[in-house]
Amino acid sequence: MSNEMFEKGLKVRREVLGAEYVDKAIAGADDFNRPLQELVTSYCWGEIWNRPGLDRRTRSMLNLAMLTALNRPHEVKLHVRGAINNGLTKDEIREVLLQAGIYCGVPAAIDSFRIAREVFAEMGI
Repeated sequence: MSNEMFEKGLKVRREVLGAEYVDKAIAGADDFNRPLQELVTSYCWGEIWNRPGLDRRTRSMLNLAMLTALNRPHEVKLHVRGAINNGLTKDEIREVLLQAGIYCGVPAAIDSFRIAREVFAEMGI
């Protein structure tokens, strides 16, 4: 793994998800899950999020839809915060979740709406 790609990924990951969250995840890594943290940081955030083909807003919208489809509430919560940091509005997030509800299933959308409301309350939005 390229140290340069890890550093690029770490920068983007901090900007999108917040330095406090990312630094805590990295600092909390142990021998078991450190390779996963390195993989996620280098490839997800370094390779993919740094590609020029899509802006961060669009990537956030895609992530919210895909994570809703996969019914991954912890990641939805994290990426709702990231979507706000990337400039999405509550209304745009609502539209993404409504779209996902139709194509991925209403129960998945209900969970994502509930989680998004929690994040909005935490962020005072």
